[in-house]
Amino acid sequence: MNASHKFCVAPMMDWTDRHDRFFLRLISRHARLYTEMVTADAIRHGDRARLLDFDAAEQPLALQLGGSDPAALSQAARIGEDWGYDEINLNVGCPSDRVQSGAFGACLMRDPDLVATCMDAMRACVQVPVTVKCRIGVDDQNPEEALPRLVSACHDAGVEVFIIHARKAWLEGLSPKENRDIPPLDYALVHALKRQFPKLTIVINGGIETMAQTQDHLTHVDGVMVGRMAYKNPYFLVDVDRLVFGATDSPLSRDEIVELLIPYAEQLVAKGIPLHALTRHLMGLYQGCPGGRLWRRYLSENAVGNHVSPQVLRGALDVVKAQAEKAAQIQNAAQADAAAS
Repeated sequence: MNASHKFCVAPMMDWTDRHDRFFLRLISRHARLYTEMVTADAIRHGDRARLLDFDAAEQPLALQLGGSDPAALSQAARIGEDWGYDEINLNVGCPSDRVQSGAFGACLMRDPDLVATCMDAMRACVQVPVTVKCRIGVDDQNPEEALPRLVSACHDAGVEVFIIHARKAWLEGLSPKENRDIPPLDYALVHALKRQFPKLTIVINGGIETMAQTQDHLTHVDGVMVGRMAYKNPYFLVDVDRLVFGATDSPLSRDEIVELLIPYAEQLVAKGIPLHALTRHLMGLYQGCPGGRLWRRYLSENAVGNHVSPQVLRGALDVVKAQAEKAAQIQNAAQADAAAS
């Protein structure tokens, strides 16, 4: 089994930018991270530094491409490899209006031969792995037929890694947001796909929210990809290195992560990048902890603007620490009262 994909964080538009990925890498050293989807034409004709730059600390890191033209995708893949990405991934699962109008994303589930042609073209011009992220089907397709057909066609083109969001995409009748929740999950179908293609690396995605679920899926498939939970409650990733990859070193605490983010924030501000570009990704760091609500409020009220000091992070941390100390004092007093009674 290819262990490189045992745990991945999903590509999420407007969320998994370079600042979010730098932050997530402080929590897990081994999870595989993905960029937001970038269209092949944007890379070919746009501001490549803005679209592709990343910090080396983010690796292992995959570039997710959107598109359906083999020549454009192969050129973008080559640029991505030259930029230093460890993997090139093709989006065959996004149901947004933008990708439908461009005839790529989940629309490509209807044309497995075209997907295979695209993958073959990309593989021919890069040395890094070229992978597919797809749905189990779209609209009135029968997933038990559509998914193996796509996987088989791409495998014939040399693809070895498939990341499968275990839901259909309804391109007609559901919004992109509704497509994340309403189509039912079919984990069993993805598990069965692994049995059908035992030599391929099959990664399952969709609705996975706990480490217990992660470990259960890993008894059936080669890897797990987590999306929204890794964004809304990012410290959820703290157990990944130990439980999934067998690491023995101690993870960083939430407070230690904030301390390490302050120098990073100073670099951003020195470059003229607003602090909010980072802090908007940090809202869930203290989810479920004493002071978590105060953390979010402090950043919301103090980190917005073009000339905000990185020391706002230290101020938010001080608020959390004070609340945690207060909560500990209350708990100790309650325990003392219980012991005395």
